[in-house]
Amino acid sequence: MIAIYKREYRAYFQNMVGSFFLAFLIGFVGVYFVTYNLNYGYNFFAYALSSGLLMMILAVPILTMRSFSEERKSKTDQLLLTSPLKLHSVVVGKYLAMISILAMACLVFCLCPLIIKLQGDAHLKIDYTAIFVFFLIGCVYIAVGMFISALTESQIIAAIGTMAALLLIYFWRHLVSLLPSGAGANVVMLLVLLVLVCLIIQAYMQTWAVTLTIGGVGTVALVVAYF
Repeated sequence: MIAIYKREYRAYFQNMVGSFFLAFLIGFVGVYFVTYNLNYGYNFFAYALSSGLLMMILAVPILTMRSFSEERKSKTDQLLLTSPLKLHSVVVGKYLAMISILAMACLVFCLCPLIIKLQGDAHLKIDYTAIFVFFLIGCVYIAVGMFISALTESQIIAAIGTMAALLLIYFWRHLVSLLPSGAGANVVMLLVLLVLVCLIIQAYMQTWAVTLTIGGVGTVALVVAYF
């Protein structure tokens, strides 16, 4: 696992993907920090982080798109599967490499509450808790991106699919409010969404066993939740 971690971490900076991710995320959060906290005088760094969540949705697909799709395209995934390494070690090694890059950005963000305190009143506990939550949300987004990257050989499809999934998660609360309020209508809408997800998984993986399992588990979960 450590060997996979070191290889992936080094590769992200050799091909500039890691540097681009850091520059993009830190740059936009920095703009929000200057605007909200320094210019407008808000003493909560959490305002800048909440605005930066949308920027992270745009940046994470660039970071995760090559995690498994590149391995599948170059057929090096077969080498990993036949190597002495266990599959979970490969997955965890790649995942830790990506969240390490995210952690570097969060370490930079840790300076911002201190800068606010130099300007006057600050809420360090709240701001550092917000940074930690921002990091955890990023870890979830990276996990989603890794999963979608494992479904396709195309990095472009992986990036677009990840961005679409993350936008769906981000706007889910607003989308749910548009659904009919009746339980029956909600079940129908969620079943339609489940069918679409199963069709996408089948198109990528070409494995009916996995598709039917996910569909069955999702259907049972809906029945238990609503009936």
